[in-house]
Amino acid sequence: MQTAELWGPNQLMGNRWPVGCIALEITQRCNLDCSVCYLSPRAETVGELAVENVLDRIDAVHRYFGPGTNVQITGGEPTVRNSQDLLKIVGRVSDLGMHPTLMTNGIRLNRPLLKALVRAGLADIAFHVDTTQQRNGYDTEKALNAVRRRYIAMASNLPVAVYFNTTVWTGNLHQIPEIVTFFNAHAHIVRIASFQLQADTGRGRMGKRHRAITQTAVIKQIAKGAGIPLNFDNLLVGNPRCSRTSICLIANGHVYDALDDRQLVGKIHAATPQIPWLRAHPLKTTAALLRWLAANPRFAGVVARWTASKLRAMKSDLIKSRGRLDVQSFLIHGFMDADDLDSERLATCAFKTMTDQGPVSMCLFNARRDVFFENYSVMSGGQTTTQRKRLYKTNTEGG
Repeated sequence: MQTAELWGPNQLMGNRWPVGCIALEITQRCNLDCSVCYLSPRAETVGELAVENVLDRIDAVHRYFGPGTNVQITGGEPTVRNSQDLLKIVGRVSDLGMHPTLMTNGIRLNRPLLKALVRAGLADIAFHVDTTQQRNGYDTEKALNAVRRRYIAMASNLPVAVYFNTTVWTGNLHQIPEIVTFFNAHAHIVRIASFQLQADTGRGRMGKRHRAITQTAVIKQIAKGAGIPLNFDNLLVGNPRCSRTSICLIANGHVYDALDDRQLVGKIHAATPQIPWLRAHPLKTTAALLRWLAANPRFAGVVARWTASKLRAMKSDLIKSRGRLDVQSFLIHGFMDADDLDSERLATCAFKTMTDQGPVSMCLFNARRDVFFENYSVMSGGQTTTQRKRLYKTNTEGG
């Protein structure tokens, strides 16, 4: 991070956590066939890891990154696995003090199963819904809001943070403002809206993304939906060429930028790495911040001035909303094409995938899935530590 000149108080990776998230693929099977699918053409022929092997990988994640790590339980579609396996997997992640997130298209999920997963320790639920999935009867993102509403209702009143993932392609770039307006209207439940630029990584039929699909274009479309420009530069999530983030405050349906003061964001962020961001429990996070302020009065003045300016700007909306204020984040991910990997971006990757050889960049894993699957086949027949290290070095350094 220092070599890439990305280190500083506003950098999340290395300050608040060692990695943005670690993807844990528990199956290669899926009940959809997305037009920009990242899976390998061989995905359906790859054997499913036994639950004991998955638990071993979870233990390895903990050894690498420690408690507090965000573990994305994904696939394929993770809910095609046996529900008891899924409960064991979520429970192991939670028992080790890490944060389990279920990445799902929602088709096989129901409220009883979701409630059971929450009891097992599920912290976040991320629904992937967009027009690349070609769901029957839903031709536009606006039409898909009916699906999103159903999923929001499924998760309502449960102590779990709700995300939505949207793949951006030429067919829905112009529809992003409508999606953002929908998410803003449901900010009391939807904590994070993630937009992932189409990438040519697997068996998808679209190939490389159009030159119009860029982070800048998505930021402009988010601004249209939010009604104001939002700052995506004042809080870094690893390499900004890979990921950009903004945080907004929403009162009475109106959006306010929470990251407009770069210096203040850096100061507070650098001074509070010990305070966890509990997205499913924002009041607990707020209470922890207030206790920290009480114990660190030298920050009280600058925070009070910023808070007072925000309250003045939001006064009318806060009155109309009876004091209700919601916090919502936007994330933009620009994953790399399989044949266009950048070494600096791999080295500063905040989003990794866990393999039997260790954690690797998610983009690298997507680009070389078949190699990792072949290595797994070799390893299942027995392999020395030296062989494992050689395979890991080959896969991460371009061999």
